[in-house]
Amino acid sequence: MSDTRFPLRARLFGSAVVLCALPFYLDAFWLRVGLFSMAAAIGAVGLGLLTGTAGQLSLGHAFFLAVGAYGYVWLAGESGPGLPPAAALVLAVLLAGAAGGLFSPVAGRVRGIYLGVATLALVFLGHHVLLTADSVTGGFNGRSVPPLTVGGFAFTADGPELVVLGVPFGAEERLWYLGLALLALTCWTATGVLRGRPGRALAALRDNETAAAVMGVHLARHRSAAFVLSSMYAGLAGVLLALVFRRVVPDYFALALSVDYLAMIVIGGLGSVGGAVAGAVLVTALPLLMTRYADRLPLVAAPGTADGPVGPTEAARYLYGAAIVLILLFAPDGLRGLARRARARAVPGRRRTAAPPPYPAPDPPARVKEHTP
Repeated sequence: MSDTRFPLRARLFGSAVVLCALPFYLDAFWLRVGLFSMAAAIGAVGLGLLTGTAGQLSLGHAFFLAVGAYGYVWLAGESGPGLPPAAALVLAVLLAGAAGGLFSPVAGRVRGIYLGVATLALVFLGHHVLLTADSVTGGFNGRSVPPLTVGGFAFTADGPELVVLGVPFGAEERLWYLGLALLALTCWTATGVLRGRPGRALAALRDNETAAAVMGVHLARHRSAAFVLSSMYAGLAGVLLALVFRRVVPDYFALALSVDYLAMIVIGGLGSVGGAVAGAVLVTALPLLMTRYADRLPLVAAPGTADGPVGPTEAARYLYGAAIVLILLFAPDGLRGLARRARARAVPGRRRTAAPPPYPAPDPPARVKEHTP
């Protein structure tokens, strides 16, 4: 079959089968690493649409993750209305989108570094509110996260015991499939946006505003829409993070988290859904793995000790900071571009060369010299 979509569909199907089988073989640590990576990938896809596709710099992504996480905790908790957790999840995502909508007039009128500074203010303002609004957020100590239940099925180990093919399914195993479903939904919707008219309009807006306006793109409206959509993805990522952490605290949703998300989309490749997912996995999993294996790594101090000059989290930041510099210098399209070029080299048939002409081109006619009368 010559259709190039078949290998892609086969790879996607094979990847889905492998991901669905992992909970039967991995322990809780690796499942938690995967869950944190899935949550980060959902948020990175949203930031990729805003920054990579629409060209809008945002340093406030951590604020919208906090809105989603704390929105779910308050809506489903005893301190709030006590809604069913599934309804609280949906409303928390909509609440994050509403927060993005309130900020969208600013996002629709400024761009570049000015928008980055404006969104930076959101992080500091949100952190202050999280610390002072004790009745809603629990203050410095945060709040416990109500478990998610859908149709009587609880995504927690406290519910009825569940054994599948001889493997006991605890909270991590159950949340794994929820995270896969949410990540698949995110990638599917984001890909649809990028391939449709909204994606082409956002790309035109990023490349040349004047040309986009001439083609009929409403600049402020599309900027605002991109900001709201990105905020909703961030809210969904915040809910999944809260369910995995089982407790939310204000210090997690600080400026460093927003910088991490910018690193994810730059390393993965701006404007690419697959690149955002790859960058999110790298930036999220690296510090967790370095923390676990710190006693085996040189110059890295194990948690709670002073055996090395740097801790595992700082060492991970140095590493992916160096990765950003190398990518900006040698591979501006990120991991996605590197993978695409590697596949092109591995499959010689994809490297097309110009075909020779069917016959030699005729020589130009000789110029006839005119005689002087």
